[in-house]
Amino acid sequence: MKARARLREFAEGDAAAVSPLYQLLASNAAEDDEVAALLGDRDPELLLAAVHRLVQAEPIHPLSAYYATLGGASGPDDGTWPLWRQFVLERADRVRALVAERSLRTDDVRRAALLYPAVALAAKQARGPIALLTVGSCAGFLLLMDKFGYRYQVGAAGQFVAGPTKTPLGLHCVLGGEPPTLPKKLAVKAKVGLDAHPIDADDPDEFAWLEACVWADQPERVRSLGVAAAMLAKEAPELVAGDPVDGLADAAGRLPDELPLVVVDSGLRLGERAGEYVAALGKLAAGRPLWWASDEPYESGLHVLMPGRVDLPGEPGEGLLGVVRWLDGQPQAQALARTGRHGQRLEWLPPAG
Repeated sequence: MKARARLREFAEGDAAAVSPLYQLLASNAAEDDEVAALLGDRDPELLLAAVHRLVQAEPIHPLSAYYATLGGASGPDDGTWPLWRQFVLERADRVRALVAERSLRTDDVRRAALLYPAVALAAKQARGPIALLTVGSCAGFLLLMDKFGYRYQVGAAGQFVAGPTKTPLGLHCVLGGEPPTLPKKLAVKAKVGLDAHPIDADDPDEFAWLEACVWADQPERVRSLGVAAAMLAKEAPELVAGDPVDGLADAAGRLPDELPLVVVDSGLRLGERAGEYVAALGKLAAGRPLWWASDEPYESGLHVLMPGRVDLPGEPGEGLLGVVRWLDGQPQAQALARTGRHGQRLEWLPPAG
């Protein structure tokens, strides 16, 4: 069964050494025909998110003890899988419906810590205020990256601090390698988010689904999500519904032409459309100064402009931070760092050549 293979791959790849709970659940589900059948042809994370959503709705169920995002304090043990399996199969119709109808929304606020160095580098080159366009914006949290505080741990005792000193949300990230000196603040004068299906974080059901898409043993991510949602409600940046390729020009057109434009994406996973996306960016760059900052797997973006780089593909769940600047119509691409999936780590790459 293909679903079982995908669950096994998720358990052994993305979840391994990151989420003991999800590794245990996915590895057992991969050996269980009844549970695996609920996944169909969807992403394994959707099954886990669907169950997370149902546990949210029944917070007094014993299973919530294993969900740190719901206040549980029990780590995975011999009783976790049998209890989880029973819970899932008793609600099989609702699980199946959520998996079929919902899409995975990984609007992880901590990705801002991964993207900040690339956007800051672009802003430094722009030598002035910028306009920010996030693609695959979901609820628009990355549009607040100029409002967050950042603490990058460098070595055993050093750190680099960036962003405003007074902010409701500070993000921490381990930074390896030797990054260049970066500006400590971003001057963002206009911002727009583009998403195929933007989420209204003020809608209780939609926000609950965002929380359910967070891995259930990572409560700090849920806390950050809540703080960012409160910040977002005060700023209310514009979110545009549209295709990431076909809607790009319209979204960019909502930002002042006189401002250099920085386009940002993380976890967009364009697949075969990556070439179209890069071409659409190139068309925009013909009319205004433009930078593209991305946190994607190598094969989901930078491979178009930096083909044949066998040194750049990373481990499962690992991304590649890159920045592209168009000069005289020609893209100049840099691979900056390897990124951890949930914003916890940046490993700066040595200069090419």
